[in-house]
Amino acid sequence: MILTTILVLLIVSAFFSASETALTVASRPLMHQLAATGDRGAALVNDLRQHRERLLGAILLGNNIVNILASSLATGALVALFGEVGVAYASVVMIVLVVVFTEILPKTYAFRNADSAARVLAPLVVPVVYVLAPVIYAINAAIRHALAVIGVDFKAEDGFSASVEELRGAIELHEGEDLKTVQHERAMLHGVLDLSELHLGEATVHRSHVVAFDADEPAEAIFAQVLASPHSRFPLWRGNPDNIIGVLNTKDVFRAVSAQDGKATGLDFAQLAGKPWFVPETTPLLDQLRAFRERREQFAVVVDEYGSLMGIVTLADILAEIVGDMPDARDSAAQSEPLPGVRPQPDGGYLVQGSVTIRDLNRELDWDLPGETATTLAGLVLHDSRRIPEVGQAFIFHGFRFEILRRQRHQITLIRVTPPAGKSRPAAGPRT
Repeated sequence: MILTTILVLLIVSAFFSASETALTVASRPLMHQLAATGDRGAALVNDLRQHRERLLGAILLGNNIVNILASSLATGALVALFGEVGVAYASVVMIVLVVVFTEILPKTYAFRNADSAARVLAPLVVPVVYVLAPVIYAINAAIRHALAVIGVDFKAEDGFSASVEELRGAIELHEGEDLKTVQHERAMLHGVLDLSELHLGEATVHRSHVVAFDADEPAEAIFAQVLASPHSRFPLWRGNPDNIIGVLNTKDVFRAVSAQDGKATGLDFAQLAGKPWFVPETTPLLDQLRAFRERREQFAVVVDEYGSLMGIVTLADILAEIVGDMPDARDSAAQSEPLPGVRPQPDGGYLVQGSVTIRDLNRELDWDLPGETATTLAGLVLHDSRRIPEVGQAFIFHGFRFEILRRQRHQITLIRVTPPAGKSRPAAGPRT
């Protein structure tokens, strides 16, 4: 009878050990996916994980209770048979049985089959958690008071909730046969997570690169510039470039010109232009993406805190933060570049335009330049050098060498960047 009871207790202990491992290790995304398809076991796993402190407390408490009972019964039985030396026999036997058969064996199996084991064991764990809930509540209350004495703020759920950093770590673990494809997929997934943390300043096309028209120019001149530009929308200003009065859409221009037999003479493009939409540069990219969708617009004018023009942002600019830049297929020069504005050199260096963002460089070239203090490469050089460098000057920051090749007034326009060993990539030839 005693041996049967000990055997049952050991089986129950193995059950607790397997449940602890399976319910802890089982894939959270898979359980949510299976629960959405109607899998009852997966749904119970998700319910148990909602209160992990109660789940783990019940399992540990139950496991300790059955192990202590089994050890006590074994000790009593062996003492009755062998006297005081039976204590030593009982200790050796129970250590082997508990460690091997109720800890290592069930936990190893549960670890290797966590997803399936968790769904099978969850229905059996639920009543245990329910029965032991009052005891666990009392134990947690005692722990809170004990920790409060030494100044520790205990919150039972701390550390168990999924975090963005945890998700980023999972993305970094993503692997595949094609390294280039995997790197691109990782960059896109990181881009999605970054949307809520980045602001429009990260994706804005600076005003110095914006094609904008003076509304008082002759209509023929404006139309000629529209035809020569690859863009589809253009800010219109009057008086000074900061005074944006409208946004010109090429479709409206072509309709109006077509209605005049292909002539732009006499057209008032200010009347054709739509109302400009002004947004602050501090707007998170995710909020702007939602706003584009809600307003069914793709173009906004970005202003700073003083209302001064910073540049423009389009839906394509925000999407590029996720999928990366998409160079025009007609631009043969860009097809040999890993990133628009970046030209690999045979010596392992790169010729980089100052306006290229640090985020794009890190993503496309797998660099680790800091992006907290500046958005563009030129901004990083200005910040770290603490001066406006002259052409020909070179600096070494963060393990990279930066040589100033071109400057327009106070703006750095071209930099030769030499990355540290291991960060260089061979120059790509033109694609065919």
